[in-house]
Amino acid sequence: MGYMLATTLCFSIMAAMARHVGQELEPLVAAFWRSVFGMVFMAPLLVNHGLAMFRTRKLGLHMLRNLLQALDMFAYFIGVALLPLAETTSLSFTTPLFAVLFAVVVLRERIKARRIGALIVGFAGVMVVIQPGAGPLAHGDLMILISSLFWAAAIIVIKLLARTESSLTLTAYMSVLMVPFALVPALFVWQWPSWMDLGLCAAMGLIGTIGHLAFAQAFRLADSTAVMPLDFTRLVWASLLGYVLFAEVPSLAHWLGGALIFSSTLYIAYREAQHARRERAN
Repeated sequence: MGYMLATTLCFSIMAAMARHVGQELEPLVAAFWRSVFGMVFMAPLLVNHGLAMFRTRKLGLHMLRNLLQALDMFAYFIGVALLPLAETTSLSFTTPLFAVLFAVVVLRERIKARRIGALIVGFAGVMVVIQPGAGPLAHGDLMILISSLFWAAAIIVIKLLARTESSLTLTAYMSVLMVPFALVPALFVWQWPSWMDLGLCAAMGLIGTIGHLAFAQAFRLADSTAVMPLDFTRLVWASLLGYVLFAEVPSLAHWLGGALIFSSTLYIAYREAQHARRERAN
C-alpha cells in the first residue's frame, strides 16, 4: 500500500510538471524530452543486462505497443496543458474501461452482465465530468479520453507480449523505441526548451521512472484488490497540487464523476482478481 501511495504521488507530481511545461513549451516537444530522460534513467538497467534483453521474435508487436504509448503520451501532454489537474485525473480513470472493451473485441474475452453494468456506470461518470449538455466537448477533455483509449490499446498489446516476453525485454524496447517515435512529430513543432523546462522534463523522467518501479513493486507484494483502491488518491493529490500551484478549485462534478469512474474500474479489477484466483485453483 505504501508503494501504491508513492506511485500515485509520483504520477500526480509528473502531471503537474507536464501542465506547467506545456504552457511554455510545445506539448509534443515536452513529450519528446520526457522520453529522452526516461531512457537516460533506465540506462543502468539496460547496461546491466546487456543485449540479451532485446532478444525477441515479436518486434512488430513491440513497435505497435510503443507507437500506441507514444500517441497516448502526445494526447496526454496536450490535454494536461489545457485542463485543471483534477479533471485530467478524473478522466484518466477511464483507461480500464476502454481496456475491457478492447479485451472483448481483440482478445475475445467474455463479458457478463455485471461488467457491462460497471462499464455503464463508468461512462456515466465521464458524462458527469465533461458535462456535454453545458457546451461543446472541450479540446482538453477529448485529448485525455483519446490518451486513455491509446493507453488501453497498449495494455492489450502488452498482455499479448507478456505471454512470451520477459518484463526486462518489454522495458528495454519501451526505453529505446519511445525516443524516435516521440521525435518525429516533435520536429514539426520544434522549439528549444529553456533550462528550467529542460530541468522539469528531466525531473519528469526521473519521477516517472520511480513511479513505474513503485507500481510494479506494489503489485508484486500485494493482490491488486488490496492496492487498486489507493489509486483514487491520485485525485486527492491532483486537487491539492492544482490548488497550490495553479489556483484550481475542483468542482463537485469532478469529484462525483471521478468517484463513479473509479468505482466502476475498481469493481472490474475486483472481478478480474476473483476470476484469476478461480483459474489458479482449478
